[in-house]
Amino acid sequence: MSPTAAKQTPPARSRKKPAPAAQADATRKPRLPGSSHIDLITLQWQHERSDLDLSNFLLATYFMRLGTLIERAFDRLCLREWGISGSDMRVLLALRRGGPPYAKRPTDLYRALIVTSGAITKKIDRLAGHGMVERAIDPGHAGGFIVHLTKKGIETVEQAVETLANESSIAPAMSQFPEHERAAGQAFCLRTLSLMEELVLPDLEDDAGAEPAPARSRTTGRQRK
Repeated sequence: MSPTAAKQTPPARSRKKPAPAAQADATRKPRLPGSSHIDLITLQWQHERSDLDLSNFLLATYFMRLGTLIERAFDRLCLREWGISGSDMRVLLALRRGGPPYAKRPTDLYRALIVTSGAITKKIDRLAGHGMVERAIDPGHAGGFIVHLTKKGIETVEQAVETLANESSIAPAMSQFPEHERAAGQAFCLRTLSLMEELVLPDLEDDAGAEPAPARSRTTGRQRK
């Protein structure tokens, strides 16, 4: 091949090498610390009702959102690992933490779990269907019964406790805090819960035990003839 022909030959296109992962990450827009949907909620309310002290309202919103996230993760874990819902697993946990013989009255369960008696009955029925709990006659209450863990129930809840201790959904977030902040957060939550159970829970229990109010008709409030 002549030198002239060699010069006329178009050079092969060189492919651009992909940027290293570290370089690609560096080009991404960094996320601002603390930026999340809850920050947007806070800013929106503070903008819309700047005339009000919304601190308690917003704190309650934070707690509710935390509870929703943890509940959904817990429910998914329980369904995947043991085939029961997270709310039903809480019944097993309530029975287990009381120690042997791992038995409670339904009244104790719905008070401990802050649910209605009807809801706890359905949970017990489902768990009994899975062979995890059984009903036994309550010798101290005529016509009543006691719920206790079966062998399968004990095995299931023991696995659950170990899994939750090692793989809690809240663990990744907690690992971002120093020990003293985790301890302060735990103390704050425990104190708040204690006060809420003292000041708010009695009214909720009264409402749960009350008969539902009859629906008002359109003539309510009119003078009877």
